[in-house]
Amino acid sequence: MKKIKRLIYLKLARRLSRSSTGAPVPSIISENAKLQGDIISEGIVHIDGHVEGDISCDELVIGVKGSVIGSVNANNLQLYGVLNGKAAVDTLFIAKTAKLIGDATHNTIAIEPGAYVDGRCMRVGAPIPAEQGKPDLMLVDRRSKKAANNE
Repeated sequence: MKKIKRLIYLKLARRLSRSSTGAPVPSIISENAKLQGDIISEGIVHIDGHVEGDISCDELVIGVKGSVIGSVNANNLQLYGVLNGKAAVDTLFIAKTAKLIGDATHNTIAIEPGAYVDGRCMRVGAPIPAEQGKPDLMLVDRRSKKAANNE
């Protein structure tokens, strides 16, 4: 009897999951998991463990205890943990607990005070710093030179 109840429950659960139009269920890499390889998804990926590889998805959330070593290509990146690599995203959020080591290209960005960023954050379509040329106005502190000459 238990087997029949279980079989009916599983069939009912499958039918309900197919017909539901609710929010998509994210793919989760849990805190104690370590993954080596690339992740490709059309949905949401949430990482609380350690991933070594490139990630391509619609939305990526790297949790406080999560870390990624590799490139990220996503529409939306919410960084609470560590990203060591390049990120090409549309919307970038870097929390105060986050650590970004590498370059990021984005359309919109939000960085909380206290976040650690070691690299460049460049807006898509912005000129490359080397192509910008020399500044029209340069500020020079001459007080330190005068003090050195007076001694």
